[in-house]
Amino acid sequence: MKSKRVNGKWMDSLAHLFSKWHVSLPSLTILCFLFTIFPSIASSESSKLLHQYQRDTKDLTTQDCVSCHKDQEQKWHLSDHFMAMAIPSNSSVKGDFNNQYVEHFNQKAHMFRQDEQYMVTVFDGAAIDEQSTPASGETFAVKYTFGHFPLQQYLVETQQGRLQVLPFAWDSRTEEEGGQRWYHNYTEEITVNDRLHWRQPLQNWNGMCADCHSDQLNRNYNLAKNTFNTDFSAINVGCVSCHGVMNKHVVDGKYSGDAKKLHKQVGGRWSLIENAKTAIWAGEPRDNTFMDTCFACHSLRSPLTDGFSADVLFLDQFSPSLVTDPLYFADGQIKEEVYVYGSFLQSKMYSKGVNCLDCHDPHTMKLKLEGNGVCLQCHKASEFDVPSHHRHTPLSSGSKCVNCHMPNATFMGVDERRDHSFKIPRPHVSDSFNTPNACLSCHSEDSNEWAKAKVEDWFDSARPLKINEESLFKLRHKQDITYQSHINIINDESIDVISRASALEMMLRIGRRIEPSDMRKFINSEHDLIRLAAARIGELLDPQARGELLSPLLRDELKSIRVATAQALVGIPLDQTQLPLFASAFSELMVSNKVSAWRGEGRLNIGRDALKENNLIGAELAFKNAIDVDPYFTPAYVNLADLYRAKQREDLVASVLQQGINKSPKSADMFYSYGLHLVRTKQLEKAIVEFKNALELDKSNQQMAYTYVLALDSKDSLLALNTLKELIGNYERTDSLKELGLYLAQKNNDREAFKYFQAY
Repeated sequence: MKSKRVNGKWMDSLAHLFSKWHVSLPSLTILCFLFTIFPSIASSESSKLLHQYQRDTKDLTTQDCVSCHKDQEQKWHLSDHFMAMAIPSNSSVKGDFNNQYVEHFNQKAHMFRQDEQYMVTVFDGAAIDEQSTPASGETFAVKYTFGHFPLQQYLVETQQGRLQVLPFAWDSRTEEEGGQRWYHNYTEEITVNDRLHWRQPLQNWNGMCADCHSDQLNRNYNLAKNTFNTDFSAINVGCVSCHGVMNKHVVDGKYSGDAKKLHKQVGGRWSLIENAKTAIWAGEPRDNTFMDTCFACHSLRSPLTDGFSADVLFLDQFSPSLVTDPLYFADGQIKEEVYVYGSFLQSKMYSKGVNCLDCHDPHTMKLKLEGNGVCLQCHKASEFDVPSHHRHTPLSSGSKCVNCHMPNATFMGVDERRDHSFKIPRPHVSDSFNTPNACLSCHSEDSNEWAKAKVEDWFDSARPLKINEESLFKLRHKQDITYQSHINIINDESIDVISRASALEMMLRIGRRIEPSDMRKFINSEHDLIRLAAARIGELLDPQARGELLSPLLRDELKSIRVATAQALVGIPLDQTQLPLFASAFSELMVSNKVSAWRGEGRLNIGRDALKENNLIGAELAFKNAIDVDPYFTPAYVNLADLYRAKQREDLVASVLQQGINKSPKSADMFYSYGLHLVRTKQLEKAIVEFKNALELDKSNQQMAYTYVLALDSKDSLLALNTLKELIGNYERTDSLKELGLYLAQKNNDREAFKYFQAY
């Protein structure tokens, strides 16, 4: 039942009030209901209720800040942070809910209004037209708007406390830009048995998105019940998200003068001195640790705690993804949706002490100056904002600094984001490493060779790659490098720290053993990310060396390093003196796994840790739970099958893998794992079919190609040889395939084939 007296204006006021409360989702629902049934509460009594509710909370909230900081509040209202999330209202909803029908492949939706509410009926694989009834699909009320520009998403409650992102978003751009339309979150077809389907965990607000869109958010995930009771202190990103709670800042309603500063630089400034092309920092050294607050959200990372605080170091609350394939291109440019952290830490800007607030206003978060102005704060205009440097007509698109040094990548269909590594365009490396270059972003009809010639003509020659830099690009591009070349990358202090740490982490990915003497140096590094990467690759050491070398990291000041160390040391015999430290770090590891246990990866990690402790019952339960909470997460099936294989229960192995194939018929890993099972049970002909199915689904997987050809060899060696000749050209690293090819050529007495594989 909804009161007819509820109108858009009143809902706007309610949305504004809600944005400043400390409310849980259930409390929010109850208050909405009360205000709707008893509209009189929405007048004078509402302020009393709000005041009392806020008095009952322990922490100060954004509301306490804005009562004194009016200027900052006005600027904040102009920011994306302010619009991060809102109650649906006439002012907050950007999308057209005027009886709109949208569809994408076999997925459709009907957007409409009902009793002043914004509604959607979602049809997964059902027909839709204007005569369709709600019974044809499932109807939801929009609970919240999510973001506002260049797109806006909408959240619905599919179970109590569990919010999911609708599969269709609103393009908020202008019509001239192609906007003002509904569109699907993915260009490809997303079926009901896809992990990216809107009802699955990867589209869950509570786990995936919530902590970066609201103040002081706690997921409050119940591991046993697989439920959420999420709460926050403000619905959007307010003062508390960046400045912390600051309870001591106001005592008995009076300013105490001890506020934490987000950005404080005393006695220093950027200065353009005579004859210098770029500014240098003059004065006291900068303290840029405040950027950890920015990185908490502007990074691709895994949480270690439920919720985070602005006054705690980034690496003490999160474990970040580093600069590796497939997230980044070989030269470190962004490839997937990785946000800013991994890019900015690669930049010379970061190494020189530039921080976020040198370019962005701290409250509007918009650029401080228009066009090239923001760059010319530190880069002399007479050197850089001239045709002799940018080689384009002044004021043209090509003359804009960002178009050459911060090229765009588009995510979520319409959201263009700039690369913050501030790289120099290098078309001469694009062909070698399949990297994009900014030149072709505009000159799409031309080639890398054309761009390379232009650069060489303008600047005499393109800067060649340094030896270790080239080795790093090869490593990221899945080309073989020697062990010493790999170590040289990590030791090269001219390379940014995050790239060096990423190279260290990649040792685990390629299965390269590391010498204990090298590992000892990395474990003792002054750089946090190097120590983190060293902990992550701990399993490359034999158990005795692992316990001896990694144990000191159990007392590291940063939780991310302690957690990674505990992960590597589970099941490893330790000295008695180290056991208390391990127990503490292991407890932190368990918390981090629990925080992510709403999705398959979290449950899988719990199961793997149980296996290391030889807790087979716990591991089996965790893998089964991973399947229950995330049914299209294929590694859960593979790990459960491996567990049953260790128990010599091949009947259960087959059952689990077939279940996985039925759930995810497009998963190459499932077919491949089932093929390996068939080999072990001496069903080779059936195994060949499964290996072929796997390879057709993932042609880029060299291991699958190797196994498929090897299986063919046992039945038809000549067919195996010819198949390998067709496949080998698809891969960068070909050593194992080359050796297999030489073996098959000799076996078939085929000299031409032998010469063919020798050439690789």
